[in-house]
Amino acid sequence: MRIARGVLAVAGLALMLAGARLMWVATPSGAPFEVAVWLGGALVAHDVVLASLVMLAGLAVPRGPGRGAVRGGLVVAGCATLVVSPILLRPGAPRNPTVLSLDYGSNLAALLAAVAVVTAGVALGGRLLAARRARALSARPDAGR
Repeated sequence: MRIARGVLAVAGLALMLAGARLMWVATPSGAPFEVAVWLGGALVAHDVVLASLVMLAGLAVPRGPGRGAVRGGLVVAGCATLVVSPILLRPGAPRNPTVLSLDYGSNLAALLAAVAVVTAGVALGGRLLAARRARALSARPDAGR
């Protein structure tokens, strides 16, 4: 396992270096700076805004068997919203209407509804499994000892 992680780390580093070199060589002169600013903004948006909101919402979730599922659903919903928000918040029509040909607002709503349904199913399944385990433990003959 340690060797596989090392190989993946070296491969990932090599790909990042190749991408950085390609960005530096094959783009116009100001583009690397603009990409760095965009990546910095994405980092702030994720680590400051999204992570904080998800953490606060996760703290509001009551303890229980479905808590992990609800937190996971919050992370997926937050990431999906963060990815789509620049498209939804962009003023005006796109220059090329074929690039953004979908209704991203409706699709985000459908995705969030699907995430909510799957999260509820996983959380309910966790509660049912915990209840089944508790009944099985209490029904054992040596449970009172």
